[in-house]
Amino acid sequence: MLFAVLGPVHIMTKLLLRRSHWPRRFLAIAAWICGARVQVRGRRAGWHTLLVCNHTSWLDILIMGGTTGCAFVSKDELGHPLIHWLADQNGTVYVRRSHRKGAKDQAIAIAEALERHKPVALFPEGTTGPGTHLLAFRSTLLEAANFAAKDVTVRPVAIDYGDSMAEVGWFGEEPGKDNVLRLLGRRGTLAVTVNLLSSLDRAGDRKQLAHEAREAIAQRLGLTSHHHSPIGGDK
Repeated sequence: MLFAVLGPVHIMTKLLLRRSHWPRRFLAIAAWICGARVQVRGRRAGWHTLLVCNHTSWLDILIMGGTTGCAFVSKDELGHPLIHWLADQNGTVYVRRSHRKGAKDQAIAIAEALERHKPVALFPEGTTGPGTHLLAFRSTLLEAANFAAKDVTVRPVAIDYGDSMAEVGWFGEEPGKDNVLRLLGRRGTLAVTVNLLSSLDRAGDRKQLAHEAREAIAQRLGLTSHHHSPIGGDK
């Protein structure tokens, strides 16, 4: 129903003005319908910003897109063509994580996306986690920072579901439909805080950036950071 109402408006707006803010509005409304009540903390994410986020749920996409207007870095296989079309409307950058020889080209593609008029969000864990700890951060695509223009900033983002982190976590729950139905069927609303943290120093290499982003997110989420992976601990 939401798509049936906003889809035509988005298409007409894009045809007339060549740009449309409706994808962001669509994601924000969808997050609200799913029960998310979002609070944003930290300086607004401007254009030319690489947002390095923890990844707990499919809800992260709705919440981040709706609050920051960001594009996403996503795997190139999204399943249903409609899902792929929706992702296209939001300026998604597609990568093949299994294609390691193409990692440089993928990082360059992300750097080019950062030159456009919206921030770009990257989930370096590569998959959703359990919510009780962070998975290892893959540094490969953070190489984009080395190819990006000097005015591009790199900022960690801690998406916090509070006491519901473990409940929301989509980890080892197959098929994915079960997770979606479980979250949509829960009672009440879901308090979420999007913490936009301070920019990182781009002078370090990609591994240093991944480490610093992971440490900053872990600290904000109240997790205990260990030298080995994963970061574990209780809130």
